[in-house]
Amino acid sequence: MIVSDKKSPYILGVIPARFASTRLMGKPLANIGGKPMIQHTYENASKSKLLNKIIIAVDDDKVADVCKSFGAAVMMTPRDVKTGSDRIAIVAKEFPRADIIVNIQGDEPFIKGIMIDQAIEPLLFDESINVSTLAKKILTVDELNSPSIPKVVFDYENFALYFSRSTIPYVRDAKDESEILEMADIYKHIGLYAFRKESLFRFTSLEQTDLERWEKLEQLRMLEHGFKIKVVVTEFDTFSVDTPDDLKIARRLYSKLKKKKLKNENTKKS
Repeated sequence: MIVSDKKSPYILGVIPARFASTRLMGKPLANIGGKPMIQHTYENASKSKLLNKIIIAVDDDKVADVCKSFGAAVMMTPRDVKTGSDRIAIVAKEFPRADIIVNIQGDEPFIKGIMIDQAIEPLLFDESINVSTLAKKILTVDELNSPSIPKVVFDYENFALYFSRSTIPYVRDAKDESEILEMADIYKHIGLYAFRKESLFRFTSLEQTDLERWEKLEQLRMLEHGFKIKVVVTEFDTFSVDTPDDLKIARRLYSKLKKKKLKNENTKKS
């Protein structure tokens, strides 16, 4: 992590870690390769070159104790907070010096530091941008069809037009899903956000909107209230863990990545 100076904005990364997930109880502490998921997220986020500080926002003493055990800074937040962004705003209010707040999802154990930096960069180079996020091109039919993977469409200046759990855009001339991917660029949304602090506070002060409730996507509240969200297309991928099945996949992915890393290290030695 960088050390700030007076001219540089102070950038705070916040990882919300809610214990009582409805689809996967105790999710932050789920074991992946011998470490709790939240530790993977924290260690990968710590590789960011732009974050000045990372706080894990917890709602449970067990999660707090585990996070402290691997050296993370922790802040206790109420259990009845509605969304991850609301939880992040609570933390941000305790850091008046912070200029930019980054929402790093706690259930993204494979997030890369470079991805966090990619999301932050638009706010560093353009003062008119107040919110940014990431998207990656969809390459498989499974991702295209999955309602758990939000899709995003954006304009020629890379500002979001809409987010949906359905496939957007609708490619009328495509005969099947494979042809959709051949004919059009379809992007999945990666739920990492960089906010200017004032925009975060404004967003979380607003009531939920109809589109947000119907799609179960809080970023639609921003669009319905006129926020412009800059979309950064990344070549890097990640994987969100929301269900027990996702956890099984994450464990397999981690095992493959570990074997690949060991193989590369052995190849360098020889």
